[in-house]
Amino acid sequence: MAQKTVGFLIRLHKAADTRISHQAILSVYDKTGLVDLARGLVKHDVRLVMSGGTARLIRDAGLPVVYVSDFTGFPEILGGRVKTLHPAVHGGILARDIESDEKDLADRHIEKIDYVVCNLYPFKVTVSRPDVSIEEAVEEIDIGGVTLLRAAAKNHARVTVLSDPNDYPEFLRELETGGVKEQSRKLYALKAFEQTADYDSAISGYFRKQYATGGVQHLPLRYGTNPHQKPASAYVMQGTLPFKVLGGSPGYINLLDSLNAWPLVKELKQALGYPAAASFKHVSPTSAAIGLPLNGKERKVYMVDDIAGIESSGLAQAYARARGTDRMSSFGDVIALSDKVDVVTARVISREVSDGVIAPGYDPEALEILKQKKGGKYFVLEIEESYAPPSLETRTLYGVQLEQRRNDVVISPQDTFNRILTPKDLPKLPDAALRDVTVATIALKYTQSNSVCYALNGQVIGLGAGQQSRIHCTRLAGDKADNWWMRFHDRAINITWKKGTKRADKSNAIDMLCSGQLPRNDVEKADYERVFQEVPTPFSQEERDAWLTKLDEVSVSSDAFFPFVDNVFRASRSGAKYIAAPTGSQKDGAVLETAEKLGIVFIEQGIRLFHH
Repeated sequence: MAQKTVGFLIRLHKAADTRISHQAILSVYDKTGLVDLARGLVKHDVRLVMSGGTARLIRDAGLPVVYVSDFTGFPEILGGRVKTLHPAVHGGILARDIESDEKDLADRHIEKIDYVVCNLYPFKVTVSRPDVSIEEAVEEIDIGGVTLLRAAAKNHARVTVLSDPNDYPEFLRELETGGVKEQSRKLYALKAFEQTADYDSAISGYFRKQYATGGVQHLPLRYGTNPHQKPASAYVMQGTLPFKVLGGSPGYINLLDSLNAWPLVKELKQALGYPAAASFKHVSPTSAAIGLPLNGKERKVYMVDDIAGIESSGLAQAYARARGTDRMSSFGDVIALSDKVDVVTARVISREVSDGVIAPGYDPEALEILKQKKGGKYFVLEIEESYAPPSLETRTLYGVQLEQRRNDVVISPQDTFNRILTPKDLPKLPDAALRDVTVATIALKYTQSNSVCYALNGQVIGLGAGQQSRIHCTRLAGDKADNWWMRFHDRAINITWKKGTKRADKSNAIDMLCSGQLPRNDVEKADYERVFQEVPTPFSQEERDAWLTKLDEVSVSSDAFFPFVDNVFRASRSGAKYIAAPTGSQKDGAVLETAEKLGIVFIEQGIRLFHH
């Protein structure tokens, strides 16, 4: 039937029933409340245009129906796949109340459509079935419905779009009281856009899992945070994943650690110009360091004195520092390295208990060494060094979408630490202090809050992460720094071990000796002493105090202000000479006064660095 004839018949029908003033097109899968809605529309002199099962339901309810095929003058084809995709439908929806649009409609005998009622095929429900085939999934992809929703939502200044049956009652109430409000049309349009966006996301997500093989865009994971949290995956909405899996199979938590650790070492290298490394566990660094040369004592403390050629690799020395700072916390770590991994670094990694590594590249021999760890299960990620994530980041928490600008603030020794609050006569920080406070502050950017960090010699020596009170962060980080320094005592360095003692057992015994957490019963004492050829004498409190007084020139950074002076006192006990923190506390005056009395330089670091 020609379009001109169709338009003539519709106008003729309107002339015969002068009550008809508006038109609605109804095309729904979920027919909840549809009959009541249709009755309300007819009551307000709205012509109902629809097809298929929707038309049958309304017709059987005794209400007048105009079939889409009569409205368009074109029959349904392809088994009903093409019904509403026609200029008579979409011209009627998209037409605005302007002269040029009115002329186009009149020239082509098209009538305006004022209401669109539509919801979509249940794609999510279909693909959630474990036995669903790709062919079945394809059949649940709605084309005409999505087009109706988008067209109506786009023209919501004139057209009302209803995509949720829960909105029908309020819509009818507004019709009863004089018409649909502008604000309601806006909210209905938003809901329609959200429904189509969610629908498209579900479709792309399904086909990403089917077709994006090889970890290029979508990487299936064994499970989520815990084994019962399945399915789990990593993917990007556009482009490709910024890393390649060269060995093993990373898990969900592994990626959380890797993708937090990598930008940390990348920023350290950019800020200070040295190779950088981080030992990462449970979404916080255990330590991070730059590749300053190791002296003989440090090599012994960090258990790398027998690694041939370590003096030639700044990257290996950076990781030796990062791993060696807190060996107990670093057990089973994820490693991040700023530079291409050389053979020396791979040899250091090869004998430590670790889950995996992320770096921008690997020498062929180094890669082979790493791929042999854990029987080939050790994960090795190659990150694209130039990759820059989007400026906005999102996450879903308890079904709620959260969005924020990514924390892309740049911490630099040149720009971040040039406001010295006390002593006021100090013109600038010494280079070593500037380096260390930079290390500490960049580390905080990737540490779960609340957090406080102690640094010395280009490395993190104590980190308090994820504590609810700042003093507990400061104490925890200080205790770790003390423990680290106690390991440089000759008594700890010169322990004689029984032959065959494993590195993990050595680390545990050293930690107990240096922390003073020695056995309190015979069973525990026997387990502790079994690793020694000669059991070391415990440190007395006087010995500990005397040795800890030698810890000096430590830089401390806090991710937010110090609310009380107790933080300054505790930092001072672990050799703090420099403190960097934001200001803004009511106790700022007292904090600065205390720092000055203790001989501590206090620098305002004007950026809060909470990380969650």
